[in-house]
Amino acid sequence: MKFFIDTADLDEIQEASEMGVLNGVTTNPSLMKIAAERAGQSLDFHEHIARICDMVPGDVSAEVTAVDFDGIMAQGRALAAIRDNVVVKVPLILDGIKAINALAQEGIRSNCTLCFSPTQALLAAKAGAAYISPFLGRVDDISSEGMNLLQEIIHIYENYGYTTEVLAASIRHPMHVLQSALLGAHVATMPLGVIKKLLKHPLTDIGLAKFLGDWDTFKQNQAG
Repeated sequence: MKFFIDTADLDEIQEASEMGVLNGVTTNPSLMKIAAERAGQSLDFHEHIARICDMVPGDVSAEVTAVDFDGIMAQGRALAAIRDNVVVKVPLILDGIKAINALAQEGIRSNCTLCFSPTQALLAAKAGAAYISPFLGRVDDISSEGMNLLQEIIHIYENYGYTTEVLAASIRHPMHVLQSALLGAHVATMPLGVIKKLLKHPLTDIGLAKFLGDWDTFKQNQAG
């Protein structure tokens, strides 16, 4: 499974990259807004995406804000021109599906976002999306089961040999990551906080404290 970080914050991307586990980045307009607020200044969108692309070796999803075919195409081409590892993030709407197909014919990869049903995912794969992003946490929020959605999408893609990668999104906690991995999602994108939580286990903390305590006792006995 590839790990993407879901942020536009350069410091968070750097920290995840230093862990050696980062394969890519996903951004969206809301994350760009948060990054600008944290930086305390306005950010040039295209320049900021270029900086992110230069920090990571893998794919960086940059989202269009147009909702009409011509607008999506214009923005998608401009984003794809920033760096070779840009993937154009397109919403799962009618004109978005049309644009995904047209972009694919031009050799421009897309991440079809805001997916909430397996039939939506099927359309995205048929249109030629490089990634499909089912939003697991948001499905959970409406008292449904995000993992069922993920499982159904993976099963359908395997049935027909679609090459679209399943990118588990809206991940809220380590169990989302574990379940996505068990189901065979190609990618999980998550906040830095969730990546860090994957490290945590109380028995690790207890064991380390015991080792360090015994080492201190050993040193004192040796000195005595």
